Amino acid sequence: MKTTASPRTTAQGFFSNRFVNRVLHKTLWAAVLPLCAVWSIATAVADHRPGAETSATPQVTVELPSHWQGAPLRPLALSDVELRFAKHFPGTVARMTDGTQVLVLRTVNQPTRMLHPAADCYRGLGYRIHSEQLEVQADQQRWRCFVAQRGGKAVRVCERIADAQGQGYTDTSAWYWASVSGQSHGPWQAMTVATPL
Repeated sequence: MKTTASPRTTAQGFFSNRFVNRVLHKTLWAAVLPLCAVWSIATAVADHRPGAETSATPQVTVELPSHWQGAPLRPLALSDVELRFAKHFPGTVARMTDGTQVLVLRTVNQPTRMLHPAADCYRGLGYRIHSEQLEVQADQQRWRCFVAQRGGKAVRVCERIADAQGQGYTDTSAWYWASVSGQSHGPWQAMTVATPL
């Protein structure tokens, strides 16, 4: 005599197998994610040990501009945070002002993920970002601009990256992949201009 499982028994088996599969799937992810994190940290530490980035690419000395848009520039001291960042940055970092605007000039000697979009830096400092847009300015160069606000303070920020051949980038990720793939050659100059509103 042939016996068949009752619909209730079949449903219980289906749901218990599904439950077991979900538990196994989540357990596997729980085991793999820490390994990915450890690998990422190990890679970052290996890439940023003293002399690791600078030994592969010779440091390029850059003369800072003395004028910006016709106005004389004077150097500004880097903050403690900027000094710590510059210590590991594969290039140079300088801050200057014309008395109204602040110009941050970073010279980059090799492709790096340490060159962040200015919007990310401002968000990290607690600013709210809005009015992001691309624009062609008086110098006929394309810039990425936005407004950053925190409390009662607002600043208009524009940025761009230029390579050694004069090719410009308004997107850090596009610059990174072009530089890694050999479509753009350095040293690169990343300019960020902040104007109080």
